Amino acid sequence: MLIGLLTAVAASICYGTGSVLQAVGSRRAARGTPADAGTTAHGGPNLSSTAKAALTWEFIVGTVLDFVGFGLGALAARLLPLFLSQTVISANLVITAVLSVRMLGIRLTRKEWASIGTVCAALVLLATAAGHEGGHHAPAATHWWLFAVTLLIIAGGTVAVRLLGGRAAILAGLLSGLAFGALGVGVRILDGIDPFDLGTLLADPALYAILLAGVGGMYLHTVALQIGSVNGATAALVVGETVLPGAIGVLWLGDASRPGLAWLAVLGFVLAVAGAVAVAWYGNHEAPEAEAAPAPEPVSVR
Repeated sequence: MLIGLLTAVAASICYGTGSVLQAVGSRRAARGTPADAGTTAHGGPNLSSTAKAALTWEFIVGTVLDFVGFGLGALAARLLPLFLSQTVISANLVITAVLSVRMLGIRLTRKEWASIGTVCAALVLLATAAGHEGGHHAPAATHWWLFAVTLLIIAGGTVAVRLLGGRAAILAGLLSGLAFGALGVGVRILDGIDPFDLGTLLADPALYAILLAGVGGMYLHTVALQIGSVNGATAALVVGETVLPGAIGVLWLGDASRPGLAWLAVLGFVLAVAGAVAVAWYGNHEAPEAEAAPAPEPVSVR
């Protein structure tokens, strides 16, 4: 349990730091692109503008940290109940919020600090109540369903951001969160890991669901960074990344809390999600005095 928790915390730190660096890179790329050169006919970012943002050194370093975070998060998903591992990892937005003070010049309000404190307290409750993780086995049909649903999420999200433009920010946040949640579930049920069997691993649809969810979720996240400040975008990501995989872990994979502490696990989970949503929500509102100056772009998570 302790090793799993430390692994999840390290993944959260990597993701949070990477998000701030990616936001810095996205801003720098946007400043060097004419306003109408990087958008589709519907106002959304086109592939070339997204690629330009991804080629800045800040974004590249942030992406490397994301890959490290992915490896650590995958290990945590195998060692901890999904409702605990995904919630701890989603707390990377706390790291993002704190680092943004220094790197992006964003000032946190009292409400944001209170929300951060709520998330930290909730994680302590979750760690106290969490019991053993369930099994890693799932029927073959579940692996195929996971791949099909992941493909639908990424394809639907890609079409939506191209057609809806800036109006797709909340949807893009939710779908990227669902993609990262699917990634966590895929890692948990992946065959051919223990014991290691390369043939079984390569034949498992869950492996390709993981790859698709990682790449597609990163794309939707990058687009969300470019779209701009829209209330609830990062909150939707947190909900998608934590609630669904947590429920799947409890209902179908056998994740459980310690005997008699189910209420504490539920309380910790609800507080963690609510606190994370509050951090994202309050962080998307600009201070009144900032209205006269160009408003900084929001910092998203993952």
